Amino acid sequence: MVELIPSRRRALEHLLARLGFRDPALLEQLRWDLLDQALIHPSLDGRRNNDRLELLGDSVLRILVTEFLFQSYPHLSVGELTAIRSDLTSDAHLAELADLHGLDRYLEVGSSSQNDLAGRGRRLADAFEALLGAFYLSWGIYTLPRLHPWLDPYLHRRVEQWFQDPTRRNPKAALQELTQRLWGSLPEYRLVAAQEHPPHFTMEVWGQGRCWGRGEGRSKKAAEMAAAAQAYEHLQSEKT
Repeated sequence: MVELIPSRRRALEHLLARLGFRDPALLEQLRWDLLDQALIHPSLDGRRNNDRLELLGDSVLRILVTEFLFQSYPHLSVGELTAIRSDLTSDAHLAELADLHGLDRYLEVGSSSQNDLAGRGRRLADAFEALLGAFYLSWGIYTLPRLHPWLDPYLHRRVEQWFQDPTRRNPKAALQELTQRLWGSLPEYRLVAAQEHPPHFTMEVWGQGRCWGRGEGRSKKAAEMAAAAQAYEHLQSEKT
């Protein structure tokens, strides 16, 4: 077990307070070395980093989100639940949650990644999932009951936004309808980068000779959706 220096321990305690975890009994059960590791990017340390914790946290997140949707929206079809779950577990949403809690302040990265603004969202999303993995290894079967009170309000707000915004429900369809109306043409999606393990894709969407949007995801479809959402927002802002 890695012994944390006092300043790092205090920083992590501050982070947990921001997340709402202040109960001394709860913190006593926490694996602080794993919490620290969850916030170490592979660019800083090739051996002790958050890669494996992120893999575990991804599964924890999917169970937590599925349980939330199953209990909170009994009237929705399986297709709707699947589509919403994809949005709730997207890199874009996780990065948004990470930003909301100031996770960037606690994430340690190497010099090669410090100026990589394009990869910032993915780093934050991975760190957020790695945190969930560290919580699971610390709290075991009590993890979900402890995470729901913290995350459910954010999930509920995102679901409400999903119902109100057509770009969240199906950004590719919304973008296609917009481009056909404006120019009578369809957007073109281009694969920019692909990684197999863990799966990660970067897509761009083009039209009228220029790039309208860029997105990342764990599948080509998810990356296309993210790119389409960015493009739709960009084109809408150009119209106003």
